[in-house]
Amino acid sequence: IEFATVSVEYCGYLENIEGEEIPEVTDKLTKILALLYLKASVLPETELLDDGQQEVYVTEAHYNYISTKLVSIFGEKDDYLEVFLEDMKYSETPILANISEDLTDIYQDLKNFLHIYEMGIEENMNDALYICEENFKTYWGQKLVNVLRALHSVKYSSGNEDEDDGLLNEEGW
Repeated sequence: IEFATVSVEYCGYLENIEGEEIPEVTDKLTKILALLYLKASVLPETELLDDGQQEVYVTEAHYNYISTKLVSIFGEKDDYLEVFLEDMKYSETPILANISEDLTDIYQDLKNFLHIYEMGIEENMNDALYICEENFKTYWGQKLVNVLRALHSVKYSSGNEDEDDGLLNEEGW
């Protein structure tokens, strides 16, 4: 239930992100992504009850709508260099990733899970949770920590208005 609650918060935030500025977005997302990772990592193990195809709620148009909103917010800060990709071993050049795409990939999996979960059919809820958990382990969990690193950089990089001009307090922070 806690995982579903955080997932609802994440998806709802991305769906209603219009008018937000980078400092607010990075602040909110760094917090919610950290919580989402924690809740996903402590999910109980489940077994797949029906090996049939799960219903997909997020269409390509829906995906593009969320992604476009994020690109418009992050602008030139949307791109970051990715180092935790299997392809990186064979690449002589850096691999570019996008904050907007990673956030939307996470959104897509969570929204598909939530759509089935909200229907309340126990067997389907179990299988949706199983698939979401497996995808966390193999796909979007890594995307989450990668994009969290990028968001951290955007949030705390020099030149942000929120900085305190580099002054340290008596404790050194």
